[in-house]
Amino acid sequence: MASPLNTYYQEKYSWQVAPARELPPYVDPVIIRWLETSPDTLFRLSEIYGSPLNIVWPHTVENNFNAMAAITAGFGIKTKFYYGIKVNKSQSLLQTAISAGTGADVSSLHELNDAIRAGCRGTNLCATGPAKTIEFLQELVLQGARIVIDSAEELYDLIEVAKRCKSPSGRISILLRLRPAFSHASRFGMSSSEVITVLQKLQSYNQLKVDGFHFHLSGYSSVSRVNAFFDTLPLIPCARSLGHSPYIIDIGGGLPVQYVESNFYKSWLSSQTPESYRTRRIPDSFYPYGEDINAERWLTQFLEGTDPGGKRVCDALIDEGLTLCVEPGRSLVNQSAISVFRVCRVRSHGDSGYVIFVEGSSFSACETWFNSEFLSDPLHIHQNSHRPPPTAGKAWIAGHSCLDEDVITNRLISFDNLPKPGDFLVFANTAGYQMDLLENQFHRHPLPTRLTAVMSSRQNLTFTVDN
Repeated sequence: MASPLNTYYQEKYSWQVAPARELPPYVDPVIIRWLETSPDTLFRLSEIYGSPLNIVWPHTVENNFNAMAAITAGFGIKTKFYYGIKVNKSQSLLQTAISAGTGADVSSLHELNDAIRAGCRGTNLCATGPAKTIEFLQELVLQGARIVIDSAEELYDLIEVAKRCKSPSGRISILLRLRPAFSHASRFGMSSSEVITVLQKLQSYNQLKVDGFHFHLSGYSSVSRVNAFFDTLPLIPCARSLGHSPYIIDIGGGLPVQYVESNFYKSWLSSQTPESYRTRRIPDSFYPYGEDINAERWLTQFLEGTDPGGKRVCDALIDEGLTLCVEPGRSLVNQSAISVFRVCRVRSHGDSGYVIFVEGSSFSACETWFNSEFLSDPLHIHQNSHRPPPTAGKAWIAGHSCLDEDVITNRLISFDNLPKPGDFLVFANTAGYQMDLLENQFHRHPLPTRLTAVMSSRQNLTFTVDN
């Protein structure tokens, strides 16, 4: 349903946005303009829908897709991008991606159903999960989806399913997942020799069609993808010699997102000490929030990457007549959501400065549950009037549950003006594995509302519930 807040950018009344100090986030121009010129609208939305509140911005998905597609088109290669439904639970972001021209990367029967509901045709579905149930495989076959085969055992399951379920096209499209030699400890995929054995076995199963190969790597290095690509490439002529007709290499995801400016990020990492955290412990690892390159530059580096003989990835794709498939994950939803928490209470906390309690929990901002930190400062939206004089200080942010571990940031964040009850903390860029990955109804609190912000041609913002 539409909210009663169909607003043009309004004058600001009694609210003001305080910029972040140490790790200021990148924020999409449409979003920051709205926050700075209409913070009163945010207040009214929170009055209607509560805290925390997630607001998604579909225009960013189309922008991200178009930027990536322009890179691959510039190299003259055939490419198919798939929206990774697992990155969040937003139906409107998914629908926008499909309307823009992506396929859908599905890893469960539930994601498959949502993709179909969003208008995705079966031939634009790709199932990448490593442990597909029989029920999931059956529905994938009936929809005509492409299926990534993670193991010989999964292949045997699919062969049994194929005896009783028929694909609309007559043959089931599959990709075989390679586990590159340098990634031998991964739980994903098959070794090169195992893939070749499967290719030989599939010579006698005409109902399955080997359309190519897939690999899944951890981390965000374009170099590792280049190496994996050239590990995969010899399987193309091998498969063709066995009577198959592969035309796809799928490189999975791992394209980086820039949450904060690189110099700010590097400065923070080099200057942090155990005293920077209320736990007095620096986390062992972080997502690379301040990458030097964005997804488009990463794609360029990948396509220009070479094998030891100097052959580029882009040239190999063209020479072999191959289509590059990519599941960008969080980079397709870069800047696609903000998460808004209302401040409930602020209190001193000994040597740790202050603790800010918010209405909401770390299940809606979940990085601390992975023993890490979301290294991007929240924007502080506060009232201008009827307040005590500003007090500067450092504070960490806690949720409202009875769990001692319910902490949104262990990191001590510097504020020129410490938040007060009723203020808002707005985390930017939370659509990728952040805003709803672990959300639940602990203490019987309702799940946070997710709104969709849509800008009309007359520059009116309309907010609707995203379900």
